[in-house]
Amino acid sequence: MLYPGAMSRARRSDNWGFPRWRGYEGAREAARVRLCDRVGCAEPGECPAPKSPNSRERWYFCQAHAAEYNAGWDYFAGLDAEEAASRARAEQQTHAGYRESAFYGWAGSGDGSRTRDEMRALDLLGLEADADFDAVRKAWRMKAKEVHPDLRPGDEDAAKAFQALQLAYEVLRAAEERREWKG
Repeated sequence: MLYPGAMSRARRSDNWGFPRWRGYEGAREAARVRLCDRVGCAEPGECPAPKSPNSRERWYFCQAHAAEYNAGWDYFAGLDAEEAASRARAEQQTHAGYRESAFYGWAGSGDGSRTRDEMRALDLLGLEADADFDAVRKAWRMKAKEVHPDLRPGDEDAAKAFQALQLAYEVLRAAEERREWKG
């Protein structure tokens, strides 16, 4: 119920019946845009980055300079092996759906599309991240011949090394099959 005089104080809206028009810089003052904190950059700074650990102060970078800032950042730095492994497991559990769908992307081998397990397997075989499957097969055969249990019977270290090589080969073979199936 309106009280007397309410009508005289009511202002007419200038949105012409379209309330969504209000949010599109309808104000007369200029919109403030924060620029990138990198010296000489004139791009908008929309990506916050901490100035120091445990500090509330932030730099604000454009996407290119935020990527440059974060290039050398290691999430696991300063953690012992057990704590790093537990955090990695927790991260994999929460992002399992994303990791599972990663091979549906447009990217090819060696450009960041390899999983952590694939990178460990390539490291064990002594290969680079962009190695193709023929190089994987060749490196696996050479290394497996050196530590094969038939050539070194009774050698426990050789048997463990051979099992590790077998597992690395299986991981890379399964990844290659997924990529072939995708393409």
